[in-house]
Amino acid sequence: MSLIMTILAITSVLSIILIIVSFWLPQMNPDAEKLSPYECGFDPLGSARLPFSLRFFLVAILFLLFDLEIALLLPLPWGNQLLNPLVTVSWATAILVLLTLGLVYEWMQGGLEWAE
Repeated sequence: MSLIMTILAITSVLSIILIIVSFWLPQMNPDAEKLSPYECGFDPLGSARLPFSLRFFLVAILFLLFDLEIALLLPLPWGNQLLNPLVTVSWATAILVLLTLGLVYEWMQGGLEWAE
């Protein structure tokens, strides 16, 4: 029982020390860059009826698409342990080839260019 109480005391003291240090350590110097809106560049307090950048939308959709690709390929190491891993590898290769062809097409059409 003494070991459990010692571990609880050490973790409690360490947690309190880390909480106190986290309040003292950061420097609070907000400037224009830190206070400006980010991500899509809209003013959060302004009008919601501003025109939306289609280029930002396309890049965001591409990001989500490739993020989904990672989620689809996550079970690949476990799929290689099946009786017939060739099927798993062929499906993964088909997904990668399809997404690579889509990325090349998007690149050739100029959809990844921010400035014209």
